[in-house]
Amino acid sequence: MARILVIDDELDIVRQVVKILSARGHDVDTGRDGLDGLARVQADPPDVLVVDANLPGLDGIELVRRIKADPATKHVPVVLMSATYLSLGDGPAADEYVVKPFVREVLVKNVERLLKRSA
Repeated sequence: MARILVIDDELDIVRQVVKILSARGHDVDTGRDGLDGLARVQADPPDVLVVDANLPGLDGIELVRRIKADPATKHVPVVLMSATYLSLGDGPAADEYVVKPFVREVLVKNVERLLKRSA
């Protein structure tokens, strides 16, 4: 069982992601904004971070940049979710990307691929 942190300000999306990943046996915690997410990752890095690109306060793209720039958290695998177009050349160094609205199987495969890679 992996510890997964989901950061998204859309409650419906959070509920869906928690339901999907919890059903796979994972322990899922949630946060609602980028600053909260950054603090949680720094305090107790999860096995995988699932984060929305568009968050209040500190957006998800900057959150990923800060996590990947910090030697203490750069190892945390990140799935970045976005409902808008992202240019991968300009975007953060997320490990996987999921387009919203997402397909359940795509989210699960991306998360579990990262868990296997980091095991």
